[in-house]
Amino acid sequence: MTGALGDLVIVDFSRILAGPYATMLLADFGAEVIKIERPGGGDDTRSWGPPFADGESTYFLSVNRNKRSIALDLSDPAGAATARALAARADAVVENFRPGTMERHGLGYEELRAANPGLVYCSITGFGAGGGAGLPGYDLIMQAVGGLMSVTGEPGGEGMKVGVALVDVVTGLHAALGVLAALRHRDATGEGQRVEVSLLSSLLSGLVNHASAYVAAGVVPAAMGNEHPSVAPYELFETADRPLVIAAGNDRQFRALCGALGRPDLAADERFATNGARVANRRSLRSALTAALAGRTADDWFTVLTAADVPCGPINDLAGAFGLAERLGLAPRVALRDPRRPRPVGQVANPIRLSATPPRYRTAPPRLDEDAAAVRARIAGDLESPPRDPENGEGRPG
Repeated sequence: MTGALGDLVIVDFSRILAGPYATMLLADFGAEVIKIERPGGGDDTRSWGPPFADGESTYFLSVNRNKRSIALDLSDPAGAATARALAARADAVVENFRPGTMERHGLGYEELRAANPGLVYCSITGFGAGGGAGLPGYDLIMQAVGGLMSVTGEPGGEGMKVGVALVDVVTGLHAALGVLAALRHRDATGEGQRVEVSLLSSLLSGLVNHASAYVAAGVVPAAMGNEHPSVAPYELFETADRPLVIAAGNDRQFRALCGALGRPDLAADERFATNGARVANRRSLRSALTAALAGRTADDWFTVLTAADVPCGPINDLAGAFGLAERLGLAPRVALRDPRRPRPVGQVANPIRLSATPPRYRTAPPRLDEDAAAVRARIAGDLESPPRDPENGEGRPG
């Protein structure tokens, strides 16, 4: 079984996070991804650390499995020619250079589609190819200028970034979806096309209800800490030992919460009888619920409230989060064996489950340029050259 995308070849010029995340997701479903890297240093994230695992950046390891690496100097005519030869045989190209960079190397969309009319060419930028073409597209900058920091953190605070490069991740998802949609069109018509995704546009789309509040009603949201602008109670509460998040998203769940807390009177109080009333009176509601929760621990309340069908949960660290996923049978991690490494490489599992063509974990993230010979053999005409596979190469649950 080669996977749902096993007949696809993708030439990946992207680096850091958004593009590599997109191409890794496609590789997990069978696409052959050939990663083009800068000679000497490779993808910038190879040096981003600590932490490191056996000398390798865990950042790089997080988004580059199931790929093959070749180092090419695109400013050198020979390197650019090799890249063009790969693109001529590819189904898709993914790149996230600043606009104009690929064109300077003779690798722009128009040049490549002349040789390969069915090519899907995905460009990922920070601010698009127009007025923002010269602006750097780092996730932190995007969280600031794109509004995410303005709705994150405590009320009246200076703004707070999300703890992970979320804009890059959302953009990577959009890029993967765009590539698949364009390939579906190519399969039906034979016609390739250009796919353009920007971090700013992806963030504005990912702000969902906050963005809708602005474009539909002219409301400019502000940071509210752990509260929700439209639902209550939907926030963090103190208990006898540590915080607990409660998310009562409808009136039925609120009544169940009040019953489990021994305060059914709160559900009958006209100030709290409906979600709109609870939002308007959230301070009084919070005070009453905090007092009711103070007598027991977070774990006690988690057991009690879960039994009452009230959505809730403690704040886990990553160890607790993975432990929960494992107890629930979600198999959240895999270990990739590679004979050239001292121990298996731990990886976060692909979250998408397909019943017939599930993701496969064929190879660990590549060392820089380790697949150059095999990739060049393809250009020379050996189109059946086998992909790099470690011994016992199939990933196993970790």
